[in-house]
Amino acid sequence: MGKVITIDPITRLEGHGKISIMLDDNGNVERAFLQVPELRGFEAFSVGRRAEEMPQITSRICGVCPTAHHMAGTKALDPLFDVIPTMTSKLIRELFYSLFMFEDHLIHFYFLGGPDFIVGPGAPAANRNILGVIDKVGIEIGKKVIATRRRTRELMMQIGGKPIHPVLGLPGGVSKKISKELQKDLISFSKEAIDFAQFTLKAFNEMVLQNKAYLDLISSKIYYHETNYMGMVDKNNHVNFYDGKIRIVDPEGTELYKYDIKDYDKILAEHVEPWTYIKFPYLRELGWKGFIDGKESGLLRVAPLGRLNVADGMATPLAQSEYEKLYSMLPKPCHHTLVNHWARLIEVLYAAERIEEISKIKELLSPEIRNMDLKIPKKGVGVVEAPRGTLIHHYETDDNGIITSANLLVATLFNSAAMCMSIERVAKEIIKNGVVKEGLLNMVEMAFRAYDPCLSCATHSLPGKMPLEISLYDRSKKLIRKISR
Repeated sequence: MGKVITIDPITRLEGHGKISIMLDDNGNVERAFLQVPELRGFEAFSVGRRAEEMPQITSRICGVCPTAHHMAGTKALDPLFDVIPTMTSKLIRELFYSLFMFEDHLIHFYFLGGPDFIVGPGAPAANRNILGVIDKVGIEIGKKVIATRRRTRELMMQIGGKPIHPVLGLPGGVSKKISKELQKDLISFSKEAIDFAQFTLKAFNEMVLQNKAYLDLISSKIYYHETNYMGMVDKNNHVNFYDGKIRIVDPEGTELYKYDIKDYDKILAEHVEPWTYIKFPYLRELGWKGFIDGKESGLLRVAPLGRLNVADGMATPLAQSEYEKLYSMLPKPCHHTLVNHWARLIEVLYAAERIEEISKIKELLSPEIRNMDLKIPKKGVGVVEAPRGTLIHHYETDDNGIITSANLLVATLFNSAAMCMSIERVAKEIIKNGVVKEGLLNMVEMAFRAYDPCLSCATHSLPGKMPLEISLYDRSKKLIRKISR
C-alpha cells in the first residue's frame, strides 16, 4: 500500500482547495488530484430574485473579482431587457473594467504567482510572499506596488461607488457620469499606470527571462499541455476584455469557432465529477473524453495565455510590441502553462493603455449614460474576459423579471480540468522514489497557481444539485450514523 501526500490548504490563491498525491510502493506518483471542498450556491439562491439585482448579488461571490461578476451580470441585463446601452455608458463600463483588470493582474504577479520567480520556487515558504518580493526588489518598489493599487481602487470607487462591490451597472447603461475633474485624474493616472506596467515587464525580463534556470523551467515539458484555447476578440481578432466575439482555436492554432455569446450553449457543455464541487466545461462537438489533452480532446483553456493564443495581436501599440516579443521566443499557440505569468503582464500594459485611450475620448463626458427603453425581460447572456479567463452569466426570468434559472460559467471552470492534469503531470515528473521535499511540493502548487484560480467563483454545483453529508460520532469517535441529501 503506497503513501498519500496531502497539501491542505493549497496556498496563494483565492478560495479553498487541497491536493492529494498518491504514491505507489516504490514512492512514485500513481495519481494526483485537485479537490475543491467548498460550495458557493449562487446559481441556486439567485432563483426568485429580481433580475436587476443580479449584478450586485453575484459580485458577492468573491472579494477578489467582484467587478468581473458585476460587469458580466450587467451585460446579461442588456439583452434580458432588450436594450442597447448608450455609447457613453459602454465607454464608462470598459474604462472601469480596465482599471479592475490592471489592478487584479498586478495583485497576482506581486502577491500570489510572482514570488515563485522573484524569490524562487525553492526558497523557504516564509519568504515566498509579498514581503519576500519587497526584500528582493527593494522597499521603494514595494511602496510603489501598494500605492499604485490604492490609487487604482480610489478611481474605481469614484466611478463605481465601491471598489469591491460596485453599484455602477444598470440595464441599458450606468448609474453615474464622469466629471471633467475625474477625467483629468484618469488621464494623469493612465500615464503612471503605463510606466509601472513597463517597469514590471522589465523586471520580469531581468529576473525571469534572463535567468536560464527559470527559462528552462518555463519552457520545459513539465508544465505543458496541448489544448484548445478560448478568449474574446474584437473585429480585428485583437484581445478585448469587455466586448467582442468568442473565438476558440485548436492546439495547432486553427480557428474552430467564432461566435456570439448568446450561442455559447451550442458550443460548450459541462461535466461533473463526484469528488469535487467544480465543473468541467468542454467543447460539445468533441465531447467529454476525460482528463486528456491533444487534438482529440474537448478540453479548453482560458486566462491570459489563452487570450493571447486565440488573438492575432493586441489592440494597443506597446502591448502589441510585447506580444510580438513573446511569440518570437515561443511558438504560437504556446502550450507552456507558466507563460501565463508573462502573458498576464502584457495584459497589464494593454489595460493601462486602454485606460489612457478611453479617458481621452470626448464622449466619455456625455450625460447620455442610460437608455431607458426597456422591454419585458426573458433571457440574457453576458460575457467579459475576467482576469482568469472568459466569464459567462446566463439568466432567464418570468414575465415579472424574477429569475427562474441562472447559470454561471466562471473562468476558473474552463481551466479546472487542465489544472488537474497539470498538477498530476508535475507531481509525476518531480517526485521520485519517495523523495518529497517542501520545495518540490511548491513546484506542484505552481502548476495551478499559473492559472490564478478563483475557487470561490468556480465552485457552483449544477442547478438543483447540492449534496450534503453529515456524519455523527459518539464520544469514543465511533461512527453512529450518516445522513445524506
